[in-house]
Amino acid sequence: MFLGVDLGVVAENIQLYGKAALLTVGIGVTGTVIALVVGAACAFVQYFRVPVAGQLAAGYIELSRNTPLLVQLVFLYYGLPRLGIVLSGTQCAIIGLAFLGGSYMAESLRSGLEDVPAIQRQSALALGLSTPQAFGRVLLPQAVATAMPGLTANVIFLIKETSVVSVIAVPDLVYRANEQIGNDYTTREALVLLVGFYLLILVPVALVGRWLEGRTRRVAA
Repeated sequence: MFLGVDLGVVAENIQLYGKAALLTVGIGVTGTVIALVVGAACAFVQYFRVPVAGQLAAGYIELSRNTPLLVQLVFLYYGLPRLGIVLSGTQCAIIGLAFLGGSYMAESLRSGLEDVPAIQRQSALALGLSTPQAFGRVLLPQAVATAMPGLTANVIFLIKETSVVSVIAVPDLVYRANEQIGNDYTTREALVLLVGFYLLILVPVALVGRWLEGRTRRVAA
């Protein structure tokens, strides 16, 4: 017993929480990667004002940012089967996370692109670079360097948002903690394990994010 926490109970449950943590990380990483791809596409079409696609991206961003992840998950898990589309809880969690995260990534990347002085693009084109080359070699590195703090914050935000997926029966960390509390009434031990594993996941993400911020600044300089 340490500070009212039964370490024996913690030790008994740590393996179950480890499995739940792996699932949480898997959902968080997969959802975040897809969100980055979606966000980059939306930022691109908005920055270059691509007809129709830009308006669709803006509409998606507004819809995504103004609906809670919980509502999106409930729709995916319980609503889609009524339309004949049945997805597992894990699939719904990844799609919901990507749908929510894509809008935040898009806004961060778009603001980063808009912060790059227009003269940079004009100079690249004047030097003979094509628009894709100017975007990839000149605009994007500077935009990513500017957007990196926001992107890092978005990644941390999305991983923390995985705590909601337990409502659709995904056995993540929160699901496991609720199960332990309901079955054994060991609330303190469950909370210690829950907080401990989230720290193990999020602290390295924050540290890597800071390293990437410094790295991208040096590359873009």
